[in-house]
Amino acid sequence: MTLLYTLVLIVLCVWVFIQWKPDSASRWGLGLERKRSGLVRKSQAIPGFDMPYLEGGHGEVLVLVHGFGGDKDNFTLMARFLTPHFRVIQPDLPGFGDATRDPAARYRMADQVERLHAFLKALGVQKMVLGGNSMGGFIACEYAARYPEQVKALWLLDAAGTAAAHDSPMLHHYRATGESPLLLRSQADVTRLIRATMARPPYFPGFLKRTLGARAVTDYPLHSEIFKDLSHHSPMLETQYSALPTPALIVWGAEDSILNPAAAQTQERLFTRHQTIVMQGIGHLPMLEAPAQTAHDFLKFARALSA
Repeated sequence: MTLLYTLVLIVLCVWVFIQWKPDSASRWGLGLERKRSGLVRKSQAIPGFDMPYLEGGHGEVLVLVHGFGGDKDNFTLMARFLTPHFRVIQPDLPGFGDATRDPAARYRMADQVERLHAFLKALGVQKMVLGGNSMGGFIACEYAARYPEQVKALWLLDAAGTAAAHDSPMLHHYRATGESPLLLRSQADVTRLIRATMARPPYFPGFLKRTLGARAVTDYPLHSEIFKDLSHHSPMLETQYSALPTPALIVWGAEDSILNPAAAQTQERLFTRHQTIVMQGIGHLPMLEAPAQTAHDFLKFARALSA
């Protein structure tokens, strides 16, 4: 019976810890996932901002840029399949994650591209494969267009930045009402966010939902302004560029309800050297919904590129 009482006491203590210290529990849980993926948290200062990032692995550099409302850990589940082959770098963009927030700054795609450039220059990265999801994919495309000598290849995961991608029910609703599932007004909106962004979501512990939800609610005023910059003040890629030479792996979740997967055709015209993969049963975040398959497809693309 003593053993049983001890186990019950341990479970009770863990429950109390999770209920009363959700932020600590979240840091602990994320720390375990980062360790499994071989990632270490670091930080780099650029003018006006501190940009925390995760780094792990060895070899060719692979930089992964998160989407709107996301952070560096959006790629952590997938990174365990990548760090044996690449030096993986996952930054928090200014205004998101643990990075500096400056309400007076602008957050148009062009601004974020230059901040990412300053970040990579500070790390001494001269050549890389650049990947991005959603807004991060928009930034990755802009970066490759401005700095083609630095980008060996692009990995676009449900990337924003084209009129076709933005022709989605979510963005039509936002333009009409100012409401979006990506903008959280209350803790309860976390469930709506998960349902809107993923067709096959991974398990999110309650304490992690509370932590991420609290941060998103706090960020609502700033993120509302950033979303306006993304939606109204960042020129679409096809109005600026054509026939870009950077090889691109274009990936879409067939069930994406945030952006329109039909944008693959526009992206194929932008990047003449491309491979396109449409993932059935997957939504807006392939790296979270199907991390192993998403990584496998990329590694196959990377091997063919190097052959």
